[in-house]
Amino acid sequence: MSDPVVVSLNDLKTGISDEILTKAFGPDSLGIIVVKDLPEEYLQLRLDVLKSISTLANLPEADLGKLENPDSLWLTGWSLGKEKLVNSNYDFNKGSYYINCAFHNDPNLEGPTKELVDKFPNYPTYTHPNIWPDLETFELDTKRLCNLIIDVAEHVAINCDKYIGKIYSDYEPGFLKRIVKESTCTKARLLHYFPVKDDADSWCGEHLDHSCLTGLTSALFLDESKSLLHNLDKSPDPESGLYIKNRQGETIKVNIPSNCLAFQSGSALEEISKRKFKAVPHFVKGTNLPNIARNTLAVFCQRNLDEQIDDNENFAQYSDRILKNNH
Repeated sequence: MSDPVVVSLNDLKTGISDEILTKAFGPDSLGIIVVKDLPEEYLQLRLDVLKSISTLANLPEADLGKLENPDSLWLTGWSLGKEKLVNSNYDFNKGSYYINCAFHNDPNLEGPTKELVDKFPNYPTYTHPNIWPDLETFELDTKRLCNLIIDVAEHVAINCDKYIGKIYSDYEPGFLKRIVKESTCTKARLLHYFPVKDDADSWCGEHLDHSCLTGLTSALFLDESKSLLHNLDKSPDPESGLYIKNRQGETIKVNIPSNCLAFQSGSALEEISKRKFKAVPHFVKGTNLPNIARNTLAVFCQRNLDEQIDDNENFAQYSDRILKNNH
């Protein structure tokens, strides 16, 4: 299989077949589903938010420093050069802005519930409240877009729940939907890939997400030789973009249309489904074309800190172990 499964949001709402879910997430799949026919506001929200990360990433260094939070391993607010690549070098090719999405559960929340914060005082990676820049509608637009993505993820989750529940009699009914809808530990990551100066393969190395489901916008490419916000209709380099390794180890380039969202399976979903759904190894290939930047948004729908991943670890311990290996 070389192309991702594409479904309509309307079909997700009424229920898609087990056959389609197997093609999207099953043993021989790419582990990703693309959703079309999104709410009308999506296209403009995507454009506004993805342009805004270029503005933020190019703020003066002193201003960016005020948006950093070392206590959270730089996983709240702005992060650049803090994450280790496979070669153990620190990554300066992309900047990230991390956001806790607890506001989807409760508009008054900027981090996990007080109960969770008090229960996990040594986990500021997830418990530190959001840090917002003073950029016009940045906070409002970003929250709206994250909420929209999580709303769509809920419909993906409902279909996954029905499918997994038919296979495993001890599966908690509505488990994945509950995680997506109610978690106060879901994280979003706004990404700005700076124009590549040397290595075209260095935008983002191969990795697995440790979420249940990861919602992805299509990438916005910009030509910074014209202006920081000069967006292009498509990638100027057909080889640049998101690549996934399928279950046979083949590397497949995946294109997400600008009017669609994609959802891919993470390692936590692999555990939940008893490995029926597999986590997706993926990477982002850069371009040697000069002055080309790439922006995108990923929303990692994941459990609350106190929920068990397996018999040995809750999500706090599980994620902490993974994150400390690459920071």
